[in-house]
Amino acid sequence: MDRVTALADTIERLDLWHLSLPVVSRRDHGIGSVGGAVEVVVVRLTATGGATGWGEAACWSVFTGTPENAYAALDRYMRPAVIGAPVGDIAGVMARAERAVAFSTDAKAALETALLDLAGRGAGVPVWALLGGKCRDAIPLSVSLADPDFEADLALCARLEADGVRIVKLKAGVQDHAFDVMRLDRLARDFPALDVRVDYNQGLRPDEAMRRVRDVDARGPAFIEQPVRADQFALMRRLREATATPLIADESVFGPEDMVRAIREEICDGVSVKVMKSGGPRRAVAVAKMAEAAGLSAYGGDMFETGLGHLAGVHAIAAAPGITLGCEFYQAKYYLAEDILAEPFPVEGGMVRVPDGPGLGIAPDPDKLARFALRSTVAA
Repeated sequence: MDRVTALADTIERLDLWHLSLPVVSRRDHGIGSVGGAVEVVVVRLTATGGATGWGEAACWSVFTGTPENAYAALDRYMRPAVIGAPVGDIAGVMARAERAVAFSTDAKAALETALLDLAGRGAGVPVWALLGGKCRDAIPLSVSLADPDFEADLALCARLEADGVRIVKLKAGVQDHAFDVMRLDRLARDFPALDVRVDYNQGLRPDEAMRRVRDVDARGPAFIEQPVRADQFALMRRLREATATPLIADESVFGPEDMVRAIREEICDGVSVKVMKSGGPRRAVAVAKMAEAAGLSAYGGDMFETGLGHLAGVHAIAAAPGITLGCEFYQAKYYLAEDILAEPFPVEGGMVRVPDGPGLGIAPDPDKLARFALRSTVAA
Protein backbone atom coordinates (compact mmCIF):
# COMPACT_ATOMS: atom_id res chain seq x y z
CA MET A 1 0.00 0.00 0.00
CA ASP A 2 1.41 3.42 -0.93
CA ARG A 3 1.67 6.21 1.62
CA VAL A 4 -1.03 8.41 0.09
CA THR A 5 -3.49 5.51 0.31
CA ALA A 6 -2.44 4.78 3.91
CA LEU A 7 -3.18 8.36 4.98
CA ALA A 8 -6.57 8.21 3.24
CA ASP A 9 -7.55 5.06 5.16
CA THR A 10 -10.08 5.55 7.90
CA ILE A 11 -9.79 4.67 11.57
CA GLU A 12 -11.97 1.67 12.38
CA ARG A 13 -10.94 0.67 15.91
CA LEU A 14 -10.03 2.28 19.22
CA ASP A 15 -8.71 -0.12 21.87
CA LEU A 16 -7.91 0.73 25.49
CA TRP A 17 -5.90 -0.69 28.38
CA HIS A 18 -5.90 0.62 31.97
CA LEU A 19 -2.55 -0.47 33.39
CA SER A 20 -1.11 -0.66 36.90
CA LEU A 21 2.69 -0.69 36.79
CA PRO A 22 4.87 -1.47 39.84
CA VAL A 23 7.50 1.12 40.80
CA VAL A 24 10.74 0.73 42.73
CA SER A 25 10.18 3.21 45.58
CA ARG A 26 7.92 5.78 47.16
CA ARG A 27 8.18 9.36 45.96
CA ASP A 28 7.07 12.47 47.88
CA HIS A 29 5.97 15.60 46.01
CA GLY A 30 4.55 18.86 47.26
CA ILE A 31 1.02 17.92 46.18
CA GLY A 32 1.09 14.21 46.97
CA SER A 33 2.99 10.95 47.24
CA VAL A 34 3.26 8.00 44.84
CA GLY A 35 4.28 4.48 45.71
CA GLY A 36 3.61 0.84 44.96
CA ALA A 37 2.39 1.38 41.41
CA VAL A 38 1.42 4.03 38.90
CA GLU A 39 -1.56 3.81 36.56
CA VAL A 40 -1.74 4.81 32.91
CA VAL A 41 -4.23 4.38 30.08
CA VAL A 42 -2.93 3.14 26.72
CA VAL A 43 -4.86 3.68 23.49
CA ARG A 44 -4.37 1.94 20.15
CA LEU A 45 -5.96 3.15 16.90
CA THR A 46 -6.29 0.77 13.97
CA ALA A 47 -6.92 1.89 10.39
CA THR A 48 -8.78 0.02 7.68
CA GLY A 49 -5.48 -0.91 6.03
CA GLY A 50 -4.23 -2.53 9.26
CA ALA A 51 -1.82 0.18 10.41
CA THR A 52 -1.83 1.04 14.13
CA GLY A 53 -0.96 4.06 16.26
CA TRP A 54 -0.31 4.17 20.01
CA GLY A 55 -0.73 6.79 22.72
CA GLU A 56 -0.71 7.04 26.50
CA ALA A 57 -2.52 9.01 29.19
CA ALA A 58 -0.25 9.25 32.25
CA CYS A 59 -2.65 10.22 35.01
CA TRP A 60 -2.18 11.61 38.51
CA SER A 61 -5.33 12.46 40.44
CA VAL A 62 -3.84 15.58 42.08
CA PHE A 63 -2.47 16.98 38.81
CA THR A 64 -4.21 16.10 35.53
CA GLY A 65 -6.92 13.70 36.73
CA THR A 66 -7.64 10.03 37.32
CA PRO A 67 -7.10 7.04 35.03
CA GLU A 68 -10.78 6.21 35.41
CA ASN A 69 -11.64 9.64 34.00
CA ALA A 70 -9.17 9.31 31.12
CA TYR A 71 -10.48 5.84 30.25
CA ALA A 72 -14.10 7.02 30.18
CA ALA A 73 -13.23 10.18 28.24
CA LEU A 74 -11.59 8.11 25.51
CA ASP A 75 -13.99 5.17 25.51
CA ARG A 76 -17.32 6.97 25.72
CA TYR A 77 -16.89 10.59 24.73
CA MET A 78 -13.98 10.77 22.26
CA ARG A 79 -14.58 7.50 20.45
CA PRO A 80 -17.33 8.99 18.19
CA ALA A 81 -14.88 11.73 17.14
CA VAL A 82 -12.38 9.12 15.98
CA ILE A 83 -14.13 6.17 14.35
CA GLY A 84 -14.51 6.67 10.62
CA ALA A 85 -12.12 9.63 10.46
CA PRO A 86 -9.34 9.69 7.83
CA VAL A 87 -5.93 8.78 9.24
CA GLY A 88 -4.52 12.18 8.26
CA ASP A 89 -7.31 14.26 9.83
CA ILE A 90 -5.51 14.93 13.11
CA ALA A 91 -6.70 18.51 13.52
CA GLY A 92 -10.30 17.61 12.76
CA VAL A 93 -10.40 14.69 15.19
CA MET A 94 -8.82 16.72 17.98
CA ALA A 95 -11.23 19.62 17.39
CA ARG A 96 -14.16 17.23 17.78
CA ALA A 97 -12.58 15.63 20.84
CA GLU A 98 -12.11 19.07 22.38
CA ARG A 99 -15.80 19.79 21.95
CA ALA A 100 -16.83 16.35 23.21
CA VAL A 101 -15.29 16.61 26.69
CA ALA A 102 -13.86 19.44 28.79
CA PHE A 103 -10.40 19.28 30.37
CA SER A 104 -9.12 15.63 30.28
CA THR A 105 -5.80 16.85 28.92
CA ASP A 106 -4.12 13.50 29.59
CA ALA A 107 -6.76 11.61 27.59
CA LYS A 108 -6.49 14.13 24.75
CA ALA A 109 -2.71 13.76 24.83
CA ALA A 110 -3.10 10.00 24.46
CA LEU A 111 -5.48 10.38 21.53
CA GLU A 112 -3.38 12.93 19.66
CA THR A 113 -0.22 10.89 20.20
CA ALA A 114 -1.93 7.83 18.74
CA LEU A 115 -3.17 9.89 15.78
CA LEU A 116 0.33 11.23 15.12
CA ASP A 117 1.88 7.78 15.48
CA LEU A 118 -0.66 6.32 13.06
CA ALA A 119 -0.19 9.12 10.52
CA GLY A 120 3.58 8.98 10.84
CA ARG A 121 3.63 5.26 10.20
CA GLY A 122 1.28 5.73 7.23
CA ALA A 123 3.49 8.46 5.76
CA GLY A 124 6.73 6.66 6.64
CA VAL A 125 8.04 9.59 8.71
CA PRO A 126 8.75 10.19 12.42
CA VAL A 127 6.25 12.10 14.55
CA TRP A 128 8.73 14.96 14.87
CA ALA A 129 8.44 15.51 11.10
CA LEU A 130 4.68 16.03 11.53
CA LEU A 131 5.38 18.58 14.29
CA GLY A 132 7.61 20.79 12.16
CA GLY A 133 10.93 18.96 11.86
CA LYS A 134 13.81 17.95 14.12
CA CYS A 135 16.15 20.50 15.70
CA ARG A 136 18.13 18.06 17.89
CA ASP A 137 19.15 14.41 17.92
CA ALA A 138 19.54 14.01 21.69
CA ILE A 139 18.10 15.60 24.84
CA PRO A 140 19.91 15.83 28.21
CA LEU A 141 18.16 13.68 30.82
CA SER A 142 17.18 14.97 34.27
CA VAL A 143 16.22 12.57 37.07
CA SER A 144 14.10 13.70 40.02
CA LEU A 145 15.04 12.92 43.63
CA ALA A 146 11.93 12.37 45.76
CA ASP A 147 12.57 9.32 47.93
CA PRO A 148 11.82 10.07 51.62
CA ASP A 149 14.89 7.93 52.31
CA PHE A 150 17.58 10.39 51.24
CA GLU A 151 20.32 7.76 51.51
CA ALA A 152 18.54 5.85 48.75
CA ASP A 153 18.57 8.99 46.61
CA LEU A 154 22.29 9.43 47.23
CA ALA A 155 22.85 5.88 46.03
CA LEU A 156 20.77 6.74 42.96
CA CYS A 157 22.97 9.80 42.34
CA ALA A 158 26.04 7.58 42.31
CA ARG A 159 24.35 5.33 39.75
CA LEU A 160 23.32 8.34 37.68
CA GLU A 161 26.85 9.73 37.56
CA ALA A 162 28.13 6.34 36.46
CA ASP A 163 25.48 6.31 33.71
CA GLY A 164 26.48 9.77 32.49
CA VAL A 165 23.43 11.64 33.83
CA ARG A 166 24.41 15.16 34.88
CA ILE A 167 21.07 16.73 35.92
CA VAL A 168 18.92 16.02 38.99
CA LYS A 169 15.87 17.77 40.39
CA LEU A 170 15.25 17.77 44.13
CA LYS A 171 11.58 17.53 45.13
CA ALA A 172 11.13 19.88 48.09
CA GLY A 173 8.44 21.28 50.38
CA VAL A 174 7.18 17.95 51.70
CA GLN A 175 9.11 17.53 54.93
CA ASP A 176 10.51 20.46 56.90
CA HIS A 177 12.74 23.15 55.42
CA ALA A 178 15.78 21.87 57.29
CA PHE A 179 15.48 18.58 55.41
CA ASP A 180 15.43 20.37 52.06
CA VAL A 181 18.45 22.51 52.94
CA MET A 182 20.38 19.50 54.26
CA ARG A 183 19.79 17.62 51.01
CA LEU A 184 20.89 20.56 48.88
CA ASP A 185 24.06 21.01 50.91
CA ARG A 186 24.82 17.29 50.80
CA LEU A 187 24.38 17.15 47.03
CA ALA A 188 26.70 20.14 46.62
CA ARG A 189 29.30 18.44 48.79
CA ASP A 190 29.11 14.87 47.50
CA PHE A 191 28.11 15.43 43.86
CA PRO A 192 29.50 18.85 42.86
CA ALA A 193 29.37 18.02 39.14
CA LEU A 194 25.59 17.59 39.14
CA ASP A 195 23.32 20.34 37.84
CA VAL A 196 20.81 20.54 40.72
CA ARG A 197 17.32 21.97 40.35
CA VAL A 198 14.59 22.37 42.99
CA ASP A 199 10.87 21.68 42.53
CA TYR A 200 8.23 22.41 45.19
CA ASN A 201 5.20 21.15 43.24
CA GLN A 202 3.07 23.89 44.90
CA GLY A 203 4.19 22.69 48.34
CA LEU A 204 4.75 26.05 50.11
CA ARG A 205 2.20 28.15 51.97
CA PRO A 206 2.14 31.89 51.20
CA ASP A 207 3.38 32.79 54.69
CA GLU A 208 6.49 30.61 54.39
CA ALA A 209 7.25 30.79 50.68
CA MET A 210 9.40 33.94 50.55
CA ARG A 211 11.74 32.90 53.36
CA ARG A 212 12.21 29.35 52.13
CA VAL A 213 12.65 30.26 48.48
CA ARG A 214 15.21 32.95 49.34
CA ASP A 215 17.13 30.43 51.46
CA VAL A 216 17.24 27.98 48.57
CA ASP A 217 18.07 30.80 46.14
CA ALA A 218 21.19 31.56 48.18
CA ARG A 219 22.44 28.03 47.45
CA GLY A 220 22.41 28.65 43.71
CA PRO A 221 20.33 25.88 42.12
CA ALA A 222 19.85 25.97 38.36
CA PHE A 223 16.18 26.87 38.86
CA ILE A 224 13.35 26.81 41.39
CA GLU A 225 10.05 25.38 40.17
CA GLN A 226 6.44 26.11 41.18
CA PRO A 227 6.91 26.94 44.88
CA VAL A 228 3.25 27.88 45.51
CA ARG A 229 -0.22 26.97 44.31
CA ALA A 230 -0.95 27.14 40.61
CA ASP A 231 -3.47 29.96 40.95
CA GLN A 232 -1.22 32.25 43.04
CA PHE A 233 0.08 34.25 40.09
CA ALA A 234 0.74 37.44 42.08
CA LEU A 235 2.83 35.55 44.63
CA MET A 236 4.76 33.79 41.87
CA ARG A 237 5.65 37.19 40.43
CA ARG A 238 6.82 38.50 43.83
CA LEU A 239 8.98 35.42 44.37
CA ARG A 240 10.48 35.82 40.90
CA GLU A 241 11.31 39.47 41.58
CA ALA A 242 12.89 38.64 44.96
CA THR A 243 15.32 35.96 43.81
CA ALA A 244 18.27 35.63 41.46
CA THR A 245 17.56 32.00 40.59
CA PRO A 246 15.26 31.52 37.58
CA LEU A 247 11.69 30.70 38.62
CA ILE A 248 9.93 28.03 36.58
CA ALA A 249 6.16 27.63 36.24
CA ASP A 250 4.70 24.14 36.02
CA GLU A 251 1.19 23.69 37.42
CA SER A 252 0.45 27.36 36.65
CA VAL A 253 0.79 26.68 32.92
CA PHE A 254 -1.09 23.77 31.36
CA GLY A 255 -1.64 24.94 27.78
CA PRO A 256 -1.25 27.94 25.47
CA GLU A 257 -4.09 29.78 27.21
CA ASP A 258 -2.23 29.73 30.54
CA MET A 259 1.02 30.65 28.81
CA VAL A 260 -0.57 33.87 27.55
CA ARG A 261 -1.41 34.88 31.12
CA ALA A 262 1.95 33.79 32.53
CA ILE A 263 3.76 35.95 30.00
CA ARG A 264 1.45 38.90 30.55
CA GLU A 265 1.75 38.79 34.34
CA GLU A 266 5.50 37.99 34.32
CA ILE A 267 5.25 35.17 36.85
CA CYS A 268 8.23 33.12 35.66
CA ASP A 269 11.54 32.96 33.85
CA GLY A 270 10.72 29.65 32.23
CA VAL A 271 8.12 26.91 31.92
CA SER A 272 7.80 23.16 32.25
CA VAL A 273 6.30 21.88 29.01
CA LYS A 274 4.38 18.61 29.40
CA VAL A 275 2.45 16.71 26.77
CA MET A 276 0.03 15.37 29.40
CA LYS A 277 -1.01 18.74 30.79
CA SER A 278 -0.91 20.51 27.39
CA GLY A 279 -3.39 18.09 25.83
CA GLY A 280 -1.07 16.66 23.18
CA PRO A 281 2.26 17.08 21.41
CA ARG A 282 1.04 19.88 19.11
CA ARG A 283 -0.14 22.06 21.99
CA ALA A 284 3.05 21.30 23.93
CA VAL A 285 5.11 22.58 21.00
CA ALA A 286 2.87 25.66 20.87
CA VAL A 287 3.55 26.40 24.56
CA ALA A 288 7.30 26.05 23.98
CA LYS A 289 7.20 28.41 20.99
CA MET A 290 5.23 31.00 22.98
CA ALA A 291 7.75 30.84 25.81
CA GLU A 292 10.65 31.19 23.39
CA ALA A 293 9.04 34.20 21.69
CA ALA A 294 8.66 35.86 25.10
CA GLY A 295 12.32 35.24 25.99
CA LEU A 296 11.57 32.49 28.52
CA SER A 297 13.38 29.19 28.95
CA ALA A 298 11.70 25.76 28.85
CA TYR A 299 12.33 22.14 29.64
CA GLY A 300 10.45 18.89 29.02
CA GLY A 301 8.62 17.83 32.16
CA ASP A 302 6.98 14.52 32.92
CA MET A 303 4.16 12.94 34.88
CA PHE A 304 4.52 9.22 35.64
CA GLU A 305 4.76 7.98 32.07
CA THR A 306 5.96 4.72 30.66
CA GLY A 307 8.37 4.76 27.74
CA LEU A 308 5.37 5.16 25.43
CA GLY A 309 4.34 8.43 27.06
CA HIS A 310 7.96 9.56 27.11
CA LEU A 311 8.22 9.08 23.34
CA ALA A 312 5.45 11.62 22.76
CA GLY A 313 7.49 14.15 24.74
CA VAL A 314 10.72 13.27 22.96
CA HIS A 315 9.22 14.00 19.54
CA ALA A 316 7.70 17.26 20.83
CA ILE A 317 11.05 18.44 22.22
CA ALA A 318 12.80 17.40 19.01
CA ALA A 319 10.52 19.85 17.17
CA ALA A 320 10.76 22.70 19.73
CA PRO A 321 14.06 24.64 19.62
CA GLY A 322 13.14 26.64 22.73
CA ILE A 323 13.19 23.61 25.04
CA THR A 324 16.85 23.88 25.98
CA LEU A 325 16.92 22.66 29.60
CA GLY A 326 16.62 18.94 28.94
CA CYS A 327 13.86 16.49 29.81
CA GLU A 328 12.68 14.43 32.77
CA PHE A 329 11.88 11.24 30.91
CA TYR A 330 13.53 8.96 33.46
CA GLN A 331 10.58 6.86 34.63
CA ALA A 332 11.00 4.05 32.10
CA LYS A 333 14.64 3.43 33.03
CA TYR A 334 14.92 4.50 36.66
CA TYR A 335 11.47 4.26 38.29
CA LEU A 336 9.23 1.62 36.72
CA ALA A 337 10.00 -1.94 37.76
CA GLU A 338 9.33 -2.83 34.11
CA ASP A 339 8.52 -0.65 31.12
CA ILE A 340 5.89 -1.58 28.51
CA LEU A 341 7.83 -0.84 25.31
CA ALA A 342 8.89 -3.72 23.08
CA GLU A 343 12.39 -2.19 22.95
CA PRO A 344 14.25 -0.23 25.65
CA PHE A 345 13.45 3.47 25.89
CA PRO A 346 16.43 5.15 24.14
CA VAL A 347 18.62 6.53 26.94
CA GLU A 348 22.39 6.44 26.52
CA GLY A 349 25.18 8.35 28.25
CA GLY A 350 22.80 10.64 30.10
CA MET A 351 20.99 11.60 26.90
CA VAL A 352 17.64 10.62 25.43
CA ARG A 353 18.10 9.78 21.77
CA VAL A 354 15.42 10.96 19.34
CA PRO A 355 14.02 8.06 17.27
CA ASP A 356 14.08 8.41 13.50
CA GLY A 357 11.79 5.51 12.61
CA PRO A 358 8.22 5.99 11.38
CA GLY A 359 5.72 7.29 13.92
CA LEU A 360 6.94 7.22 17.50
CA GLY A 361 9.64 4.75 16.51
CA ILE A 362 8.86 2.10 19.15
CA ALA A 363 5.58 0.36 20.05
CA PRO A 364 4.40 -1.31 23.27
CA ASP A 365 4.76 -5.03 23.91
CA PRO A 366 1.22 -6.55 23.70
CA ASP A 367 2.11 -9.25 26.24
CA LYS A 368 3.03 -6.60 28.80
CA LEU A 369 -0.22 -4.75 28.19
CA ALA A 370 -2.14 -7.93 28.92
CA ARG A 371 -0.06 -8.70 32.01
CA PHE A 372 -0.39 -5.28 33.65
CA ALA A 373 -4.00 -4.52 32.62
CA LEU A 374 -6.59 -3.80 35.30
CA ARG A 375 -9.19 -3.69 32.53
CA SER A 376 -9.30 -3.31 28.77
CA THR A 377 -11.67 -2.65 25.90
CA VAL A 378 -10.19 -4.49 22.95
CA ALA A 379 -12.14 -5.41 19.81
CA ALA A 380 -12.13 -9.11 18.95
